[in-house]
Amino acid sequence: MAMTMSGEQQLPAPRETVWAKLNDPEVLKACIPGCESLEKLSDTDFQAVAITKIGPVKATFKGKVTLSDLDPPNGYRISGQGDGGVAGFAKGGATVALAPKEGGTLLSYNVEAQIGGKLAQLGQRLVNGAAKKMADDFFQRFAAAVSAPPA
Repeated sequence: MAMTMSGEQQLPAPRETVWAKLNDPEVLKACIPGCESLEKLSDTDFQAVAITKIGPVKATFKGKVTLSDLDPPNGYRISGQGDGGVAGFAKGGATVALAPKEGGTLLSYNVEAQIGGKLAQLGQRLVNGAAKKMADDFFQRFAAAVSAPPA
């Protein structure tokens, strides 16, 4: 089952700050819903473990995330795939763009994803709703992380 999603988020921080946070594994781990671990393998590769529940299906996904088309501080492409065992698999990517706007930064994203296995059998509406909620949760947490004063 294929899905697409796009959106934008106004963030109250300069583009360079947003760029730094988008590349910080600790920030990303805290913002990704259900993320158990996110290890940096190189400047562009990460290993991730996340627990996801969609409808009656709960799965632990293990996978790899890669950053490409890096254009600091304007954006990048993030892609990854994860295996959730009997629940199925997920793979996809997102283009993330950063632009200065109204004293802060406008973050725009376009996501394409594919899922298979039990998750795909749940139905498009349920899966799309869960994916949108996860994206909304991520960007709410990310906006809070970006606007928080440095520790």
